[in-house]
Amino acid sequence: MQTDPVDKLTRAGLNLIQQALSIFDSDLKLAVCNPRYQEMFGLPDDLVTPGATFEDTIRFLVRRGEYGPQDDENEAVRLRVETARAFRPHYMERQRANGRWVSVEGAPLAQGGWVTVYTDITEIRIQEQLLRARSEELSGQLVAHAERLSAANRELAATNAALEETKRELTEIEARTRLVTEMMPAHIAHVDRDLVYTYSNRRLSTVMPGSPRDVVGLHAAVALGPVTFSRILPHMKRALAGENAVCEITHEDSGRRILVALTPDPGTADSRGQRIGGGIYILSTDITEETQARAALLQTRKRELAAQMTSGLAHDFANLLTIILGLQGKLAERQGLDPGAADLVRATQAAARRGGTLLQRIGEISGTRALKPQPSDLQVLLDELTIMATPSLPDATRLVIDLDPLPGRVLLDHGAVQDCLLNLILNARDAIGARGGTIRLGARAVRDTWLELTVEDDGPGFSDEALKRGLDPFFTTKGGEGSGLGLAMVYDQTSLAGGSVRLANRPAGGARVSLRLPLRLATRYPAGVPRLVLLVEDSPEIRTHVREMLVTLGHQVIEAESAADAEALALIPEIGFVLSDIQLPGEETGLDLLTRLKTLRPDLPVGLMTSLPATTALRQQADAAFGVLPKPFDPGDLEVFIQLRAGRSGSVAAQ
Repeated sequence: MQTDPVDKLTRAGLNLIQQALSIFDSDLKLAVCNPRYQEMFGLPDDLVTPGATFEDTIRFLVRRGEYGPQDDENEAVRLRVETARAFRPHYMERQRANGRWVSVEGAPLAQGGWVTVYTDITEIRIQEQLLRARSEELSGQLVAHAERLSAANRELAATNAALEETKRELTEIEARTRLVTEMMPAHIAHVDRDLVYTYSNRRLSTVMPGSPRDVVGLHAAVALGPVTFSRILPHMKRALAGENAVCEITHEDSGRRILVALTPDPGTADSRGQRIGGGIYILSTDITEETQARAALLQTRKRELAAQMTSGLAHDFANLLTIILGLQGKLAERQGLDPGAADLVRATQAAARRGGTLLQRIGEISGTRALKPQPSDLQVLLDELTIMATPSLPDATRLVIDLDPLPGRVLLDHGAVQDCLLNLILNARDAIGARGGTIRLGARAVRDTWLELTVEDDGPGFSDEALKRGLDPFFTTKGGEGSGLGLAMVYDQTSLAGGSVRLANRPAGGARVSLRLPLRLATRYPAGVPRLVLLVEDSPEIRTHVREMLVTLGHQVIEAESAADAEALALIPEIGFVLSDIQLPGEETGLDLLTRLKTLRPDLPVGLMTSLPATTALRQQADAAFGVLPKPFDPGDLEVFIQLRAGRSGSVAAQ
């Protein structure tokens, strides 16, 4: 077994020390000693071997008379072992059985255990005795003071050495702790009982943008702002009362969701029992993305449950409505039907058709729908919306668009957002009525967290009941003309994206509906760095169509019709992406091709496209392995798909 060079150097250094030295670990077993330790106390080899117990060593020394005559050997050993278990730094001088004097200096180790240094001070003691023997010439009191001073100096030197080591360790621990806390993506702080910050890792402005970076010395109301402080204050009071508290709040300025954990600091008690210090330890964490994902997951689960409950009922009711419409149709075709009965038939048919429409809308809300976010120019989206909505507005009602500048395109489900806004615009139109007015549609970024879309009108505003129940399915203020599913659909689509909906009344009159969607900016490929795409598709018409989309997106294209041709072309070093159809001529599929390419070029980004249904086993297998772009798709879908599959080369950045 080889000896560690550092261990050899350490032992060589210990052998040069004139004092005896021993180190026992926290289990009271010998870890290290030097030859002087064995020589000074005449210890056998087994007691200077690592692992020798402190108890065996003490028993040997007691039997040798090292500590003088003992009435009870076992009791003498027990007392010294118990003292060692409750080890404290110490310095002492004692005379051994052989008449020589030794000083014993012990100090604890940070990792447990202790080190003890034994120094033979017999010569010093002889000098002190000689000095006392000449007491006729010197004052006896001076000699005694000199002796005590000498002993005190030795003890003080040992104490100072221990204090310096402790100070060094504490300084290193404090530096490491501060470095770790300042690197954490959370705000760690302490406030006193007056809610004034006494410590901060200077991360408050990172977690809550707009807050001061250095808050030490500031009151929490000043550092957090009045709104945020008012939300946390009740939980702070609980912590000051000695109770752990956790709360989630929304930071008003940034719209971020913050988790705040408050831990009581009881402080210390003085000699009279009065509390000194104390306050609250605070940990604040940004959980915005987690909250968005949680909201989307919750809405997805609710949709799945609603779909399970309504699918069977909707099917049966659709059949019943079909029968009703068929029977009423036959009645309407009869000649000589009483005018009153004919009116009843037409009313029944209208009610049945309205029931069918209602079932379709329930299916839209509760049915499975996957979001399709794509890079969207918000100005273009709102311009298209204006074109769609304007013909439905009375001449006396105008639509005003107010769009704040954004740093780039945003990732949105284009169709879902337009459906939501169109629904809100038509609701605002109905609220204004024939007298006319203004509908204002606004869009702005709330820092780097949310995209806020608002629709305001000049109507009568929401009633108190509508403010409470407006997002509930089937709640309507339009009587028999409304289905009560418009706002519910808006809430569903927004929640599915991880956002939120707020209903409010404007101070000047009218209603205000706000949608907040996660703000994610979409980055395009770097300018001047086009990607060379290998397109594998056996249909000439589809291949031409996809090639044109790729070229429009700024890429260069090489084409192949089969897996064999594609494999040869994929070995060209400049190929930066392979897009293949799943179904190819011959025995090999696109899945087989990409599986083999990942072996030949592991870092090459690849993806599959197909028109196979989602339930097909081959498509499911391909989707799990590489990701699948379903046909038909548009350039936006294609661009997002390539960016997501390309990873580092061109990613969609969630800002």
